[in-house]
Amino acid sequence: MTGRPAPAEVAWIVLRIATLSITAMLGGCGVFSNLAYVGHAPSMSPIENPTQAPNWRPVSMPMPALHRAPTAADSLWRRGARAFFKDQRASRAGDIITILVNINDDATLKDQTTLGRTGSESMGIPNLFGLEGLIPRVLGKAVNPSSLVSVSGAGNSTGTGQIQRNEAVTLSLAGEITQVLPDGNLVVMARQEMRVNDELRVMTVAGICRPQDIASNNTIQADQLAEARISYGGRGLISAEQSPRVGQQVLDDLVPF
Repeated sequence: MTGRPAPAEVAWIVLRIATLSITAMLGGCGVFSNLAYVGHAPSMSPIENPTQAPNWRPVSMPMPALHRAPTAADSLWRRGARAFFKDQRASRAGDIITILVNINDDATLKDQTTLGRTGSESMGIPNLFGLEGLIPRVLGKAVNPSSLVSVSGAGNSTGTGQIQRNEAVTLSLAGEITQVLPDGNLVVMARQEMRVNDELRVMTVAGICRPQDIASNNTIQADQLAEARISYGGRGLISAEQSPRVGQQVLDDLVPF
C-alpha cells in the first residue's frame, strides 16, 4: 500500500511544474532570444540562398489567361502586344496597380438631453350607494373611504455625450488585380509589410474599381474603391506595450463592476 507523498515531495513537484511553465512562457515570448543580445548588437544574418530556407514557399499569384497571338509575315509588331499605342494601364488579373490612400477625417458630435417628469394620482370612494360604510368593517376603522389610494412620482434624467475624432492616413502601396468581374469592374488588393527593429507594420487595401478610374500613371485613389477595406496596424514590442495584458482583458470582459 502506497502512502501519501511527503510535504517536501509535494513542494518539489509544484516547484518543478512552475519552473517548466515559466520556461515555456518565456520561450514562447522570445525572452531567451532577447537575452542573447544583452551587452552587444544583434549579429546580421549571413547571405544565403533564399530558396533553401525552411519556410520558403513559391509565390502563387492570379495570372491572366494565355492567348496565342497570331503571327504575321514581314511584320515588326504582332497583334495583342502591350506597347506603343495600346493602353498600358492595369486591366487584367495579375497586373500591378498603385493605390493611393489619403484619409483626413475630422468629426465632432455633441448630444445633450434633459428629461423631467412629475405625476400625482389619488383615488377615493366617498359615496357608493351606501356601500362605502362596509370598507372600514373589512379593512379596519383606520381606513378612510374618501382617500383610499394616493400615488405621486417624480423623475429627472440628464445626459451629455461628446465624440471627437481626428484621423489622418496618407500612404501609397502597390497591389494587383486579383479578379475581373463579369461587368468589367476590377477587384484589387494591396498588402505591404515593413519591419523596423522589433516593430512590424502591416498595411492592406482591398476593393472594387472601374477600369476608367485608373489614372494614366496606373494609380487609383482609395476613395474610388467600392467596398473598400483599409487596414493599417502592426505588432511587435511597441504594440505589445501599448496593449493591455491578456489577463486584464479577460477581467475587463468578465467583471461586471
